[in-house]
Amino acid sequence: MTKQVRQLDRVVIRFAGDSGDGMQLTGDRFTSETAQLGNDISTLPNFPAEIRAPAGTLPGVSSFQVHFADFDILTPGDAPNVLVAMNPAALKANLRDLPGGADIIVNTDEFTNRNLTKVGYAANPLEDGSLEGYAVHPVGLTSMTVRALADLDVSKKDAERAKNMFALGLLSWMYSRPYESTLSFLERKFAARPELVAANIAAFKAGWNFGETTEDFSVRYEVKPAKMPPGNYRNITGNAALALGVVAAGVRSGRPVVLGAYPITPASDVLHELSKHKRFDVTTVQAEDEIAAIGVALGASYGGALGITSTSGPGVALKGETISLAVALELPLLIIDVQRAGPSTGMPTKTEQADLNMALFGRHGEAPVAVIAPKSPSDCFYAALDAARIALTYRTPVILLSDGYIANGSEPWLLPEVADLPDLSVEFATEPNGPSGEFLPYLRDPKTLARPWAIPGTPGLEHRIGGLEKADKTGDISYDPANHDFMVRTRAARIEAIEVPDLEVEDPNGDAQVLVLGWGSTYGPIGAACRALRQRGQAIAQAHLRHLSPMPRNLGEVLKRYDKVVIPEMNLGQLAHVIRARYLIDVIGYNQVRGLPFTAAELETMLEEVVKNV
Repeated sequence: MTKQVRQLDRVVIRFAGDSGDGMQLTGDRFTSETAQLGNDISTLPNFPAEIRAPAGTLPGVSSFQVHFADFDILTPGDAPNVLVAMNPAALKANLRDLPGGADIIVNTDEFTNRNLTKVGYAANPLEDGSLEGYAVHPVGLTSMTVRALADLDVSKKDAERAKNMFALGLLSWMYSRPYESTLSFLERKFAARPELVAANIAAFKAGWNFGETTEDFSVRYEVKPAKMPPGNYRNITGNAALALGVVAAGVRSGRPVVLGAYPITPASDVLHELSKHKRFDVTTVQAEDEIAAIGVALGASYGGALGITSTSGPGVALKGETISLAVALELPLLIIDVQRAGPSTGMPTKTEQADLNMALFGRHGEAPVAVIAPKSPSDCFYAALDAARIALTYRTPVILLSDGYIANGSEPWLLPEVADLPDLSVEFATEPNGPSGEFLPYLRDPKTLARPWAIPGTPGLEHRIGGLEKADKTGDISYDPANHDFMVRTRAARIEAIEVPDLEVEDPNGDAQVLVLGWGSTYGPIGAACRALRQRGQAIAQAHLRHLSPMPRNLGEVLKRYDKVVIPEMNLGQLAHVIRARYLIDVIGYNQVRGLPFTAAELETMLEEVVKNV
């Protein structure tokens, strides 16, 4: 049968099913296949916090969305063009996100009365006409997979589990994806059980062949590679990029890296990834709790290493006292906070930007630290390098604010040349620096205001350390009021002395009256919304903050150039409050705390109204 091949410029696919249906693996493999073709990609995994929610229920639905295109894209897409629904719960949980006419591939084997009742369907949606506005493709994914594996030596249960590979094979055929890497992956993943290798490969090929032979799918699609700068690319998640950035920082600084961490969603993968890189002088310690973890990291910094701890919001709260200790000791320390929805335990697998206030102010006493935020998964690599630069140069804790959206999402990353990475080498104190031949541990560099970093055991550089207030220069314990005032102001001045680039503004024609200011993971949705408005003739400017403490020195001047400043945030306006207080600008906040990233469409609608009313 000859199938029609149709060219598309972009597609958004969402795989959805029960937590045990392998949707994250399926989406990840489709993404890897797509990356090999050279498409630009952006992904959004979405999974429940429960380790194993009841099968077939709405709380147990797991999904993976991938957006791929032949041009530069900024988000995982607002609405799927294709939904693969493995059961009624997956259909019901995701149907509201679909535009009219979207393709729905449904696993009809799971649409039993029992499963329909579990999610509140009074009638079978595949039969009652409620899906008439969509292109529905009923496929018995489970039964067809079992039949395809009938001659193999696998149990019925293992055969049924392979249905996600059948779905992956079908979608790979539909969108002309290569599949050799997936077959190789399956051989590696199940190497210890050859029967599962054979079963999953057979299921994948059965799905591919079904697409090739069935009359239900009469069209096959192609999305050409995107035009990207030449070089070597890999697909990378935010957490993996953070870990590799930390490894690079250790190599470029010549310092051993010591990570003290306690597993916590969604930051655990930083620990997992770093544990693979011992050959680069990386030591990972899984501590008994969050407080011990940061104690390990700070102790490592005292000993001359680059100390790092990774966590999420609840962990940062527990680490607050030790971060304040690091402020007093004036030692480098990197705190990676992969933000999630709070307060308290909140929604561990959902994203939010609500830790900004805690990062800026969440310590006892006047304890300022540097705060930076990456804007995308691949940018996490460079943000980690930047955070290490600041920590090592200025002898300060640095909080790096990622979030669940960035951490688990992925995109293509152009591998940098090692020689192009910044030189982060450190000069340790090796000789006494006082006028009488003594060592003054708090005698500061006139430019950076950083104190000397003396490795314990260096002869002649013995010095007192601890959390009590230090006397200027000598580091002796001091309760003198004037000295305390001086030290507090000096520590604050050291943060303000940090060199950060000026804020860049994207204002193509220079005639915009509205500026959209963002930080962190809002970069993609804001950029896509502004791009769409400009294509329709609307003038709008965009700027994005990486450095939140200290802020770029030209920020005040930039803000005053525009009649209106809009700040979209996944919180109740934390950056907006800071900007209002510091720059006396009456910014317009646009806020949501749904555990999901903004869509470009909602920002476009909101921003269009602001532009019209200037």
